Amino acid sequence: MISRRRFLTGVAIGLAPMGAPAHAQEYKAQQSGKVPRIGVLVVSEPVSPTDPNVGAFRQGLRELGYLEGQNIVVEYRYAHGRTERAPELVAGLIGLKPDVLVASGPTALAAKNATQAIPIVFIATGEPVGYGLVASLARPGGNATGLALIVDAGFMGKWVELLKEAAPRISRVGWLHDLNMPISTLYQSDLQTAAAGRGLKFRYVEVHEVGEIDSVFAAMGKERGGFIVPPQPFFLTHRDRIVAFAAKHRVPAIYGFRAFADAGGLMSYGLNLPDLWRRAATYVDKILKGAKPGDLPVEQPTKFELVINLKTAKVLGLTIPPSLLARADEVIE
Repeated sequence: MISRRRFLTGVAIGLAPMGAPAHAQEYKAQQSGKVPRIGVLVVSEPVSPTDPNVGAFRQGLRELGYLEGQNIVVEYRYAHGRTERAPELVAGLIGLKPDVLVASGPTALAAKNATQAIPIVFIATGEPVGYGLVASLARPGGNATGLALIVDAGFMGKWVELLKEAAPRISRVGWLHDLNMPISTLYQSDLQTAAAGRGLKFRYVEVHEVGEIDSVFAAMGKERGGFIVPPQPFFLTHRDRIVAFAAKHRVPAIYGFRAFADAGGLMSYGLNLPDLWRRAATYVDKILKGAKPGDLPVEQPTKFELVINLKTAKVLGLTIPPSLLARADEVIE
């Protein structure tokens, strides 16, 4: 079963406070006035807790009756897409003695390496079993659980299929990859097979700095190619610049997070990342009420969405087929 699955590594604005339900008040009373402290390590959002993903987490907490600054304290730390900063940020959070650590994407491994005692809730983390975060998805064991970024084996090919359908004149497709992130050879095999099946040449392109993407897109534009930009933290952080490079060089691209389509990217297909962040709040709630992380099964994505930006399609000179528009969950006009 595991051999036929693939794991992607990494992807709501604050509302007015709501009244705390009785169960949250009861928790506070049971702890004799102790206000729980949560440490949150955000791998890819560039600004503040008002960003969509963290905002969804905060909303999830409010729905469960936790009001920041009143009956819960939440400390946020941002890696700005640089996963190498995770150990330093985790150490800072551990120094605050949190009751729960919440870690997004690949930063969960840094949290796991730093503590075996503090409960960890991971969000959108690939290969949680392979990385040693959990013993299994159904029975995690240890001090970590959460929401994994798991997709079927054919998911890679779906990106190729959608991009070719939107931009039928492309002759090749590239996969943009952050050098700081590991990639399975099975990924490349799936992508190469999907590309060959649609008459496309495949190119695997590694980058380390966002400025390198400009020249990469320039070269692909001259070759009548398109790009797949996967749901990796570094790219999500710099989505505005990446979308600008694609427009500048008239390169059609499909992205792993809808935030790119919202920023002006041609199209996106992937999981609903804010939904995972909102669901993470339920894990925090259960742990604060006494549940052990090792007893809470790891959840998998349940929402995937296709978003097409027609304004960008027109700029690129593309006419999106009605059949593709009909399959879209949202069309930006």
